[in-house]
Amino acid sequence: MPFKKLHPHIKEMLETLEIATPTPFQIKSIPVIKSGANIFCMAAKESGKTTTLVLTTLQKLKCEEVGTAPRAVVLVESREKVMELYDAFFKFSKYNSLRIYPSDDKLHIDVLKSEIFEGIDILIATPKTLKKLLLLEGVNTTQLKIFSIHAAAFLVEKSCYADLLAITQSIHKCQFVLYSEKMFPFLKRLESYFMKYPKTVAI
Repeated sequence: MPFKKLHPHIKEMLETLEIATPTPFQIKSIPVIKSGANIFCMAAKESGKTTTLVLTTLQKLKCEEVGTAPRAVVLVESREKVMELYDAFFKFSKYNSLRIYPSDDKLHIDVLKSEIFEGIDILIATPKTLKKLLLLEGVNTTQLKIFSIHAAAFLVEKSCYADLLAITQSIHKCQFVLYSEKMFPFLKRLESYFMKYPKTVAI
């Protein structure tokens, strides 16, 4: 079963990268994510979670730049993961106009603020950096359409979990999609905060 009902640019890139058949996880999760619901996505390693995150984000943003404020945020564990996700996005978006910004924890926060101010569509960041940006009014969240958390097991760390809760308090009318290998009790508790009426896709 080939990928269906995706933006023509995404289909073209899938063809270029010789990705013809979605994984069982992608078959089950992509339509649910496209529906706009808050979702817990649970699947083992190598099931296609990262590619799903990339494809559904590009789909949500229609593969084109709009305005200056980010319309998608991807939260990751570390600086290394920021760059991994940036590379994954770049592979699929290098021929469209989307502006993807990998926030580097090693850069001064004022540098991050000034670069983000220039205009971005997708922001990839750690909880610590994103919280700092929000506290210093370095990022505008009013245009956010989708907020994804990649490999969410790292939220077991209390500081990351607390930063996430602080971040989401300033975000309204946004779809949240959380990816993990399995459902942990600390992830389930997020229903009480921002994962309102979530659906669950598990393989």
